[in-house]
Amino acid sequence: MRSTCPSSKRSRGRRNVLAAAGLAAALALTATACGPSDDKASDKSGATASQGSDGRLPGGIADQLKKHGIDPDKWQNGAWKNWDKDDWLREAKDFVNPVIKDHWKPERMKSAKDPDKTIAAKDAPSDQGATDPEPQPVKAVPEKTPYHENAAPVGKVFFDSPEGSMVCSGTVVKDPRNPGKSNLVWTAGHCVHAGAAGGWYRNIAFVPAYNDLGKSEAQLQNAAPQEIAPYGTFWADWASTSNEWIDTGAESGGAGAPYDYAVLHVKPEQGSKSLEETVGNALPVDFSEPAVQSVSSMGAWGYPAAPPFNGQLMHKCIDRPGRLSLSPDMPTMYRIGCTMTGGSSGGGWFRMVDGKTQLVSNTSIGPAENTWLAGPQLGKGAQQVFDTMSEKYGSQ
Repeated sequence: MRSTCPSSKRSRGRRNVLAAAGLAAALALTATACGPSDDKASDKSGATASQGSDGRLPGGIADQLKKHGIDPDKWQNGAWKNWDKDDWLREAKDFVNPVIKDHWKPERMKSAKDPDKTIAAKDAPSDQGATDPEPQPVKAVPEKTPYHENAAPVGKVFFDSPEGSMVCSGTVVKDPRNPGKSNLVWTAGHCVHAGAAGGWYRNIAFVPAYNDLGKSEAQLQNAAPQEIAPYGTFWADWASTSNEWIDTGAESGGAGAPYDYAVLHVKPEQGSKSLEETVGNALPVDFSEPAVQSVSSMGAWGYPAAPPFNGQLMHKCIDRPGRLSLSPDMPTMYRIGCTMTGGSSGGGWFRMVDGKTQLVSNTSIGPAENTWLAGPQLGKGAQQVFDTMSEKYGSQ
């Protein structure tokens, strides 16, 4: 399978109503990730992996870098490009992500590629666990513009890897311990950490409502920064993913996919307002693992970046979910028909409950043919990752 990743403000009340109404309408209509740029640069364990910094130099982040034998000044001046195994911080406690001002300029954002993670048919034999028949492809359709009025609070997650600048998708989610002032973003584990073969990615940042007006690639050539990043750029100063992803995750195949989720705590590159206050919206996360039989429609949103898409426009797919089991001893995943490609990884999966939109999963993997997507069921393990982030870092 492939991992489909790393390819003007309104009142909060009005935006919430519009986002919910838009999803409800979409659900009623149907049964319903990444590569290098030119500049190289669960329930089973419930364990979490998280760590943070103050996101600015000097200070706590400088001390954090020094503790690992890294010169903070050299890091900001390009030493972050050193991906030697000894310098690639891997453990949960090792995450550091200092802000490098103006690193994510519009041109760099546009050139970021998807981290393509595919799964082959042999990775998911039909006799493993609870697997439903493969769904029919559902064509991804562009979201209505402006995104901030018509869609859930989705955006793009940018990061640097050994292969270059990469891109995923993410969603602003509510922080129950900081009502109305959440700084949390839900995405995929493989958008923040390389899994068993590597460590934490670098220069991780989130741009909500990227290209809010849905301009074409040609129109974006001379676009002002605020047209590409209407709410600015938010840097991750903490990241949390499952220990299962860190220990077993892989860039190809289904390894670690049922645990492929992550939460970012972010701060604005400029200013001091919280993410939720800035964008005017955030969604609750549902950790109840609703059974597929009880869900008539589920939708995936994201910014597909691999052909035939270019990563500049938000798309969505809506389908009735089925089950995908990669192994009898791992949690079953949700699966829907969808033609989105890499770059959409990490994008939220939503459903309506009593007229309200909830995040129930995120895009993790799909086949090389781009006919469907699968995402983890979010249970006790995912909730512990989330709670750890909220309790320890949410108010900071």
